[in-house]
Parts: sequence; structure tokens; C-alpha cells
Amino acid sequence: MDRNAVALHVEVVTVAKRHFGSVRKLPSGRFQARYRHPETNLRITAPTTFPTKGAAQVWLACAQTDLARGERMDQYLPTVTLDEYTAPWLQNRVLRPRTVELYQGLLDRHILPALGDIPIGRLTPAKVREWHAALSRADKPGAITVAKSYRLLRTICETAYCDELISRNPCNIKGASIERSPERPVMSIEQLNAVVEAMEDRYRAMVVLGSWCSMRIGEILALTRGDIDVEAGTVRVDKSAWELGDRQRRVGPPKTAAGVRVIVVPPHVMDLIVRHLETFTGSDDADVVFTGTLGQAVRRATVYTAWHRALEKADLAKGSPGFRFHDLRHTGATLAAGAGASTRELMARLGHASSAASLRYQHATPSRDASIANRLSELALADESGTPSI
Repeated sequence: MDRNAVALHVEVVTVAKRHFGSVRKLPSGRFQARYRHPETNLRITAPTTFPTKGAAQVWLACAQTDLARGERMDQYLPTVTLDEYTAPWLQNRVLRPRTVELYQGLLDRHILPALGDIPIGRLTPAKVREWHAALSRADKPGAITVAKSYRLLRTICETAYCDELISRNPCNIKGASIERSPERPVMSIEQLNAVVEAMEDRYRAMVVLGSWCSMRIGEILALTRGDIDVEAGTVRVDKSAWELGDRQRRVGPPKTAAGVRVIVVPPHVMDLIVRHLETFTGSDDADVVFTGTLGQAVRRATVYTAWHRALEKADLAKGSPGFRFHDLRHTGATLAAGAGASTRELMARLGHASSAASLRYQHATPSRDASIANRLSELALADESGTPSI
């Protein structure tokens, strides 16, 4: 190659650099070449570094030529599959053990079987829509699990976008991540009292705490004697108990800081809680409040079995939707709202971090509206004349 040809070649590369890609010098002294893929807008980095800036510019020129010809396009797209990406994604996130188990189950059962082998750079909105439609049409899982699976996939893809593996998040189905749970039933006070009476003595106080104190079952199972202040009539909630697939019991802090709270127990049920402490709980502050017949901490499965037996005995097991143990919390929150608790007071009592969840319990019912109307009349008649002031 003569001198003029070399000069021409260098000039072409220099022009290409201004319009296609960039070269930067690394701390090692070598040079790195990068460009934006015209089809995906991903930042592509040369698979190796170069000893000189000119060599890096030549690589960019060759890449630009190949792309212009439509050749060797695949080698410039990320080849890591969704399956390969999710393993480190899950490992590098700070999550509660139960959340890790939930995410892994959703991945293994509903996401990776259909999408795991696809390179994440080729996970298009069309493929996501196809997967979501197939999952939604199937008999299983239910709509709530489909929403959870879609939301998890969207979160993973959002991280891939931040990692510059994809140019945009392919999960763009409007409303697909929203869980539309059916309205859960609220027990009447008569039904609640019937279940309390039907529950085994050892677990009866659980029903009271779940309803009148609106506690979660994990919070109830984690209670120790020192958490209950009999004189003040309060229960301190600062931990939760759960079990994973290995059936090992674990105790940790609530999901959010708002979950740590002190709940005032309604006076009419405090005697029942005191009797439970005297009969079934050890004397040390660290002793677990609810134990089995052998003194071991109670498992959720045991509570659910006792719960269903109590429903049968109280003649509340039939009908749809049936009452679940967690419906006690819903019942207690609704009763508290009916008693006049504000949104902020409900948030504090239930341990909610946002007002959205608490607002569900402030139902506008005809009886509540009549109570408001009567109270307005009482205010109007409260003047000295005893007649309305209007």
C-alpha cells in the first residue's frame, strides 16, 4: 500500500469516528472502541481492547461497514439469555427469604419455561405479549399469579435496561401488573364471636388478635410474652415469623418500618388474652405466646387446620367466598373504620406504609351514612334553644 493510500485510509477512519462510535484510552494505556447499535440503540463494546487508537478506529470502520451491509448483525446483539441473567439478578438483590422463594417459584414455573432460552436482547414486546396471553388463557395459574409473574419480568427487564443490555423495557402491557383481588368477606360481630367460641382454647386468642387488633398471622406467631403489656392493655409488634420450603421457622423484622407498632387491645377481649398467657404461655418474657401441645412454636399449617375446624363447628365453612384466617384482619380494619378511625389512625393500627391500603376499609355504607346524618342533626340541635340554627 503506497503512502497516499495509507493517508486516504486514515482519513476515512477519522471521518467514521466522528459519525460512528467512539474510542477512549483506558488506564492500562490500551484503547477501547464503542458504538450505539443502529437497530437496538444498545451500546456495543469491542470484545477486545487495542494497542493503538488507530487499530480501534479500524475496528469501528469494519463494524460500520458490516452493519451497513446487513452482515454479522447477530454478533453485535447481547447473547445472554433471560435464564442466565435472572440467576445473578436474584442473587444480587437484598430481599427477604420468603420473597426470594416467591420470585424463584414464579421464575421456575411461569417465566423461564417459556422465555428462559431467549437472549435478553431479543426479548421483544411481541414475545412478552404472546407469553402473557398464553399464561392468562391457561386454567392455571390464577389472575393474581399472572400479574405477579408479569410484574417480576418487568422488574428484571428494567434492571437489564439499566445494565444497557436492552434499549427499552419490552414489558409494556397496560394494566398487566395490577393484581385485581376479589373483595374479601367481612365477618359480622355475631359470626366473629361464633368462631372465637368454636376455636380450640389454645388458639382462641389468635382469633381475637387477628380481628380486634388487625394483626397478621406472622406477627401473631412471632409474639413473645414480653410483647404484651397486660397493665397498659397493649401489644407490641416488632417481628414476624414465617416458614420456607424447608419448613424451618424464621423470625425477622416486619416488611416495612411502618409494621413496627404498638396496638391498644379493645378492653372487652383483654381478659381472654390474659387467660391465654396464664394457661398456655411460659413466664419468661422471651417465651413464645402461642405454642403447641409439646411446647413448640405453632406452625401456620396447624393454625389453618384449627381455623377450618372452627368454621365447620360454627357452621361458617360453606358458601363462597369462604372465610380465611387473613379475613380476620380485614374484618378488624373495617370495624375500626366504622368506629370512626381516620386514614392515618388505620395506617398506624394496621402497620401500613401508605394510605392506599387503609382506604380500602373506609367503606361508604348506608348505615354509616345514616350515622353521619344523625350526627349532623345533633350538632345542629346543640344550641341553647334546642332547635336547629338554620
